[in-house]
Amino acid sequence: MRLIISLILATVLFSCNTKKEPDVSDIKFDLSVHRFEKDLFALDTNKLAPQLDQLIAKYPSFGENFISRILGADPRWPMDSTVNYVRNFITAYRPVYDTAEKIFSDFTPYEKEIKKGLQFVQYYFPAYKAPHSIITYIGPLDGYGDALMEDNTLAVGLHVHLGKNSTLYDNPMVAEVYAGYLLNRFEPSYIVINCMNNIVQDLYPEKNEDQSLVIQMVEKGKRLYMLNKLLPGYPENKLIGYTEKQLQDCYKSEAQIWNLFVQNNFLQTIDNNIIKNYIGEGPKTQELGDESPGNIGSFAGWQIVKKYMSKNPEKKLSELMNTPAETIFQEAKYKP
Repeated sequence: MRLIISLILATVLFSCNTKKEPDVSDIKFDLSVHRFEKDLFALDTNKLAPQLDQLIAKYPSFGENFISRILGADPRWPMDSTVNYVRNFITAYRPVYDTAEKIFSDFTPYEKEIKKGLQFVQYYFPAYKAPHSIITYIGPLDGYGDALMEDNTLAVGLHVHLGKNSTLYDNPMVAEVYAGYLLNRFEPSYIVINCMNNIVQDLYPEKNEDQSLVIQMVEKGKRLYMLNKLLPGYPENKLIGYTEKQLQDCYKSEAQIWNLFVQNNFLQTIDNNIIKNYIGEGPKTQELGDESPGNIGSFAGWQIVKKYMSKNPEKKLSELMNTPAETIFQEAKYKP
């Protein structure tokens, strides 16, 4: 009998959860994809100067940003120096381009998922001017990844999505910038997540540096909750950047994690030396062991927001995002 009841409850819960996801298929949204890296690596390096001008004319804003901000060419350099700099990059990064071509010869699957995410954005935030263009590119392995660019464009750096085990990342230059736990996210599957995370940050930039730890935790949690709404069905562990096992362990140790903050009186601290240990990227949480993930404060904040929303199921996502973190914390009465 207990098994039957459990199955019925599971079915009801599953049905409720599936009903919560709105149907956005009828929301019209035009999205175009432009493969900058294909155009760049197709240039004839023996006739680079005039072709580079043509490329920048084709991508007027991004082309200039790519050369100055992404490649790091100094705008004060003479044209010949800039051309040689770009030529050297094309030559050196041909293997990276060839690898990306094998993985992303067809970008359509990612385009469809990003488009669906943007349809959810329009559903929840109809007044937001979402980007209608994606530009893919390849930059330095120790440089920029993804970004929300000006001119209504999402820029996707394919060089940071070649697979965590790619031998291209086995060099000191990459290790200096990206720790091993960050390389775990250098997977094609993170393209959509990173794009939508940029949208979240554009809609709700974080300005909480002078706030207490618990306020910052809840603000992080609000953004993870929002990201989950924009990408329903995506694995939670990837949304927060954990491995599947790390997230499972976090749920198993949820009370222990919360007690870490409560028993040490960390929740109301404004000491940045303490806060930085629990908010933001990190290889682990020292007090929880070597196998634990970093950014554990964001995980706890996420659970607080979930608890709050379980008590306020009719609250719109936009209303949640505009609700003060202190209100969410007090009303959630989170205690795992």
